[in-house]
Amino acid sequence: MNATMPLHSSPAEDLATKVDALLAMRDELSTAAARNLVTHVDTVGTGPARVPVTVNSSEPDNTWVVSPHTAYVRYAAEEARRFGHPLLAQPLAGLCRALGRHLWTARIDDTVAVNNWLLSTNLYPDFVPGAVRGWIDECAARWRGHAVWFRSLNARYTPEWLRELETAGCVLVPSRQVYLYDRIDPHVRRPRDLRRDFDLLETTPLVASGAADWSTADFARVADLYALLYLGKYSRLNPDYTAGFIERWHRAGLLELGGLRDSAGQLVAVVGTFSLGSTMTAPIVGYDTSLPQDLGLFRLITATVFARAARDGRRVNLSAGAAHFKRSRGGLPEIEYSAVFTRHLPARHRRAVEQLAFLARRVGVPIMRRFEL
Repeated sequence: MNATMPLHSSPAEDLATKVDALLAMRDELSTAAARNLVTHVDTVGTGPARVPVTVNSSEPDNTWVVSPHTAYVRYAAEEARRFGHPLLAQPLAGLCRALGRHLWTARIDDTVAVNNWLLSTNLYPDFVPGAVRGWIDECAARWRGHAVWFRSLNARYTPEWLRELETAGCVLVPSRQVYLYDRIDPHVRRPRDLRRDFDLLETTPLVASGAADWSTADFARVADLYALLYLGKYSRLNPDYTAGFIERWHRAGLLELGGLRDSAGQLVAVVGTFSLGSTMTAPIVGYDTSLPQDLGLFRLITATVFARAARDGRRVNLSAGAAHFKRSRGGLPEIEYSAVFTRHLPARHRRAVEQLAFLARRVGVPIMRRFEL
């Protein structure tokens, strides 16, 4: 792996290229990106401060990447049941049910999500002073009655955005605990588990496969492997991406896909990474969960993400979940926030967001930290 910094395009060019690629798929994003996603894709801002937005009006049963109700209520209720702590699971599930009814009545899902790339983790461009106020004003004028949401913020990687959003009057709502890796450098001592993963990547009999010449069947396999993990093992509230969308996303240059093949040439593990500026994330991860665990498929595919980060000189936001696994490989836990602007909305909607923020701070964050979720 090459740890030297590559020659990237400028941050503004990088963002503009990705926004243009996303807009070229606007119709597909709104109707065929994922089976459980309904949204409208647009943009706000101009020039180097133009970013994508998703617009929603309380469509039922949406995936959590466009639905605050699903993210904070339905997903949280599932997590409470999975959590299984005898003194907490039932009260938390009851709290989620009561909160869910209240938030839905307050139309919590009438939203415009700024810089929303329809991924589990949105990456932010380099900070653009003054952009936040312009985005909020444009959203409030164009989509009246909709709260303005900014997902995937944290104090380590997006501190300027957080400060600017608070100054603009946004309410900060804690959402998840994510795991961050500031630098992956093969020339310095790595955590032991990460070093073992890299060793396994070098010695596995599985064959690395880049996606440049993949067939339609290969992309269908990617969607199946992703679904085995993210929908089958984790939650059906995660985006149920279609094979066609994953292929289009890859060919548009928004997703770097790769995988590992067995001796029969079948893909058994896949990963898709999304990069913006100095950060990388991995929204597409999947492997054949029916195969023996000692093959280390999850270890291998995660090591692939770290290898790409080292190659490109990028830091990694590895999102939430699998907390012990990520901590043992050097992941730094950080609370993630949504910033929500509601000052232009009726009092009922404003109060609902403030109540959600209060409960997330007082109940959600202590549980995430106490149990290292």
